[in-house]
Amino acid sequence: MPLGEEKNGACDRSIYVNNPHLDSMTDDILYHFNLGTSTHDLPAMFGDVKFVCVGGSPWRMKSFTEYIAKELKLSEPNADYPNICAGTDRYAMYKVGPVLSVSHGMGIPSISIMLHELIKLLYHARCTDVTVVRIGTSGGIGLKPGTVVVTKQSVDSMFQPRLEQIILGKPVVRSTELDGELAEELLQCGKDLAEFETVVGNTMCTLDFYEGQARLDGAFCSYSEEDKQSYLAEAYAAGVRNIEMESSVFAAMCKLSNLRAAVVCVALLDRLKGDQLTSSHDVLNNYQQRPQKNKTNTGKT
Repeated sequence: MPLGEEKNGACDRSIYVNNPHLDSMTDDILYHFNLGTSTHDLPAMFGDVKFVCVGGSPWRMKSFTEYIAKELKLSEPNADYPNICAGTDRYAMYKVGPVLSVSHGMGIPSISIMLHELIKLLYHARCTDVTVVRIGTSGGIGLKPGTVVVTKQSVDSMFQPRLEQIILGKPVVRSTELDGELAEELLQCGKDLAEFETVVGNTMCTLDFYEGQARLDGAFCSYSEEDKQSYLAEAYAAGVRNIEMESSVFAAMCKLSNLRAAVVCVALLDRLKGDQLTSSHDVLNNYQQRPQKNKTNTGKT
């Protein structure tokens, strides 16, 4: 376990924020959560959080909360889980026991905003030893639809394990390294579950859904089917097994914050064979439930 703070002879993995300006603020307003340090007792509300699960859809994150509560017997049957962020329509947040479930929307900008405020929330709540897992959907490369991919490392569109961000007009490159031990635990629990195929591989994080992912069905397309297949073949050779739009900034920000993190996404289709989803609603809904089963069966919650 990485070094944290020594408390009572044990090593606690503390949340890191690297912003000296926070110390001079009398109130930190987490605007997109409709929470704040002067309006809410964050340690009382969230101090016991040990596991955070994030995903794009508010509906999916409420469904996850209900699922995890039932599987781990964390509350009474048919209990109601109110949206903690009900005062805003940007994100949804649910809590049961030590498990926090938060939606992040779609794409790097949306999840980045959520993560800034989530990390500060965990910091203000004085949480320690927190594990964060992103569960979601993706397009697979050379995989059967329904396969679950545990991310080894997040790579950019040139297959490099990095996030480049422009800050004050200058490029800043950050590592997208994830927790390898946690990835192996999730891979093993998928194998132990034996209900569907689980693999480990690199995840390519793109800036958009259509051209950035070599799709042929967007409003604009300046390349051929052969160009697409050549690019995806390069990605596969570089170890990429799926494509989505959030993993790079998720990995980078969790690493900066000393959060143990993993990405687990189901492949809804094989992008080598097409661009559009043709499976039925029931089949796709079944696929979307698979990443949360991997997380639950780690036995860590």
